[in-house]
Amino acid sequence: MSSEDLERFEAEIELALYTEYRDVISMFKFVVETERRFYLANKVERISKPSDRFIEYQLTDCWVWDMYRKTRFLTEVTVASTRGITVEELPPPVL
Repeated sequence: MSSEDLERFEAEIELALYTEYRDVISMFKFVVETERRFYLANKVERISKPSDRFIEYQLTDCWVWDMYRKTRFLTEVTVASTRGITVEELPPPVL
């Protein structure tokens, strides 16, 4: 496989992932970003204490932005970071 073939393959996967993201975003209430991943979730609960070294959140009913995963819909995920986690509430969908 040439480097051009690999770049084309990755571009096709990235486009398919973006299309899926655009199709599912209205199903979720929160966007969660870590230094490694991007999630959509319907429930986000902080499970670490402010004094803990790690920041941990429990995400329920999730979709993960990862082009190499076969399954992007997840029931529960625990995310942890020492650098920080951004949680944003999405606006309600416009009907």
